[in-house]
Amino acid sequence: MVFSSLSFLFYFLPTILFLYYILPKKFRYGRNFVLLIGSLFFYFVGEPKAIVVMLLSIFINYIGGIAVNSGGEKQRKISLTIVVILNLTILFYYKYLMFIVGNLSKIFDFSVETKSIYMPIGISFFTFQGMSYVFDVYMKNAEVKKNPLDIALYISLFPQLIAGPIVRYKTVADEIDGRVETLDLFSTGVIRFIVGLSKKVLLANKFGIIADEIFKLNGNYNLSVPLSWFGVLMFALQIYYDFSGYSDMAIGLGKMFGFNFLENFDYPYISKSITEFWRRWHMSLGTWFRDYIYIPLGGNRVSVPRHILNMFIVWFLTGFWHGASWNYIIWGLYFFVFLVIEKYVFGNKFENVPKIFRHLYASIVILVGWVIFKEENSFLLLKYLKAMFSVGLKPTIGGVTYYLKEYYIEIFLGIIFSTNILKAFEKGKKTIPAILIYFILLTLSIISLFSSSYNPFIYFRF
Repeated sequence: MVFSSLSFLFYFLPTILFLYYILPKKFRYGRNFVLLIGSLFFYFVGEPKAIVVMLLSIFINYIGGIAVNSGGEKQRKISLTIVVILNLTILFYYKYLMFIVGNLSKIFDFSVETKSIYMPIGISFFTFQGMSYVFDVYMKNAEVKKNPLDIALYISLFPQLIAGPIVRYKTVADEIDGRVETLDLFSTGVIRFIVGLSKKVLLANKFGIIADEIFKLNGNYNLSVPLSWFGVLMFALQIYYDFSGYSDMAIGLGKMFGFNFLENFDYPYISKSITEFWRRWHMSLGTWFRDYIYIPLGGNRVSVPRHILNMFIVWFLTGFWHGASWNYIIWGLYFFVFLVIEKYVFGNKFENVPKIFRHLYASIVILVGWVIFKEENSFLLLKYLKAMFSVGLKPTIGGVTYYLKEYYIEIFLGIIFSTNILKAFEKGKKTIPAILIYFILLTLSIISLFSSSYNPFIYFRF
């Protein structure tokens, strides 16, 4: 079940809101129980095969939290190591085992009879959330929870369960049993949800149709330079509105139930460097790796070679987190190279470069990165990059004008809304005209869902 589905909008969400708010505020545990059962049901409907994996993750991290909070430092470290190994073993088995076995069979030239392993949706997200709880308890950033239902609710909470944002335990620990629901917070959540739904349905889905068509054309034709750049621009807009739209919906749903999740995006496409881009894109993943991997490794308070190694580890893991495929690993290491260059080659001198050139540089690097991210086939990846830079290919197809005529409104709005140009209007988001606009957006989104079957979520597979 996805947030942009009719079954969620017309059945699941109204039902769980009714059951939740029919209980008086003083019945906090009752409301939490409704939210927990609803969250598990939400996951079960979409992933009936994987509900056991979810429950196992809850059990491991609940016991793990108690273990890392008990005994001396040596015992706590051993407990932490065991919990991390158990979490990563589950993640490795379902997400990476077949990738590793397949590559080893090619390297050592052996054949192995394997069956495909079903990967639970959102396993990377809820695994990282579970480990966040254990890490925070171990580092004394949060108190251990003795009530297993609290940990079950934290890990399975449906707004952020299958595509984030990755909610750090210490940021919501107090809200699990001490949050306050207000009409103002609820209405803010509704507005945020509508904005996210509109971004996903009215923009991301349209850009996805264009991007998929152009990348598919790359398999049969030689794309022109304009068409190849246009195609990856459409994918860049698709993945931004797809993922940020989902994050908006998750944050909005959280507010409807009294939770305040941290932001996950901050207009990443206005960035003037790759360093800035990664401070604005998927911020919950970036801060997770920073606090639980990068800083424990020594961060930047080490020698230059060690710092570069720390960055390499983080960006290798960032790429690998996204999927069991070489293009994701290459994508992560691609950004690692530019981050090292910006840190140790450009340095502070880069700030003296005019903003427009810095933005152009960042945009080109980001767009090339999205080609690597989207295209898993190495031959087609290289072919697409050649088309972008007109290397050794004679174009056999153009076609940008067709897409501009067909989708000019969506493309214009997509580019405008990807900047912070409208931030100044946020203060008026609860005025009568603004509410009317939100109602129109909701209506258009629902009409679009009724009339179209194209409704993918890119980050679900992670």
